[in-house]
Amino acid sequence: MKKAIILDGHTINPGDLDWTLLTELADFTIYDRTSFSTNDTQLIIERSKDAEIILTNKTPIQREVIDELPNLKYIGVLATGYNVVDIQAAKERNIVVTNIPTYGTNTVAQTTFSLLLELTNHVGLHHDAVKQGEWTNNQDWCFWKKPLIELSGKTIGIIGYGRIGQATSKIAQAFGMNVIANKRTPNKDLETSQMKFASLDELYANSDVISLHCPLTEENKGMINKASIRKMKNGVLMINTARGALINETDLAKALNNGKVGGAAVDVDSSEPINENNPLLHAKNCIITPHIAWATKEARQRLLEQAVDNLNAFLEGNSKNRLNC
Repeated sequence: MKKAIILDGHTINPGDLDWTLLTELADFTIYDRTSFSTNDTQLIIERSKDAEIILTNKTPIQREVIDELPNLKYIGVLATGYNVVDIQAAKERNIVVTNIPTYGTNTVAQTTFSLLLELTNHVGLHHDAVKQGEWTNNQDWCFWKKPLIELSGKTIGIIGYGRIGQATSKIAQAFGMNVIANKRTPNKDLETSQMKFASLDELYANSDVISLHCPLTEENKGMINKASIRKMKNGVLMINTARGALINETDLAKALNNGKVGGAAVDVDSSEPINENNPLLHAKNCIITPHIAWATKEARQRLLEQAVDNLNAFLEGNSKNRLNC
């Protein structure tokens, strides 16, 4: 059997999934963690030196690693994003690189609304208040510590209208929301009485909620900034379950603190794990979760099954979800 390695298996399988379908395909060594830092090149090389197959989630496989691995034939990225791999360096060596393009659509859309509902209903805040005795000792029969917001009739602007954007739109419409979507190449056939495509400026101006679902590119990096925020409604709510660098975090923090943005909930940050100096950590009305939108057990199981399919196709001399054809 071919020598294989999983460099950071704990991320997708902290113990609640079964590796067997993978380990039946090759002679695997599984490490829970290696490194997500490009400064640990030697450790990555040392662990990978005999491998023909590498699976990685966030451990970087850059040119200096690839150049030191003469046996390497296949890199399987255990995620949709694949910037951890130097695709060009792999292509030059005819090393196959694959990813997992669709596994978390519904779970990311679900997380989007869990974040939005926390901003509008403040369930955690009120739960803590009750536990701390505020209801027991309250002179009225009920109370609320922040304004509660009804979503029905509100407009949500969805930037990026691929699978996740469309799944989010479906939930939004079920809540009675109107949807404005922005996509580089809009498909007018997707429009309904509740959902219309619009330019970014129209979306900024008319949305009560803005939710990001687009991939990160050089063109849209920092697209949420003081200039675009200035175009938005006062009190707009911002959700990001896509990529942290879509937002200029300093500008968003200022807008939260001065009330232009009424609340934000982000599952992703420009540097992960989040830097202790990130201004959003101390901004008003900002919820931050540790990049968990993808991580339901069901989604991780689909990811694992697709990784098995990708690797099995490679071993049979075929190609599935290959990135560097």
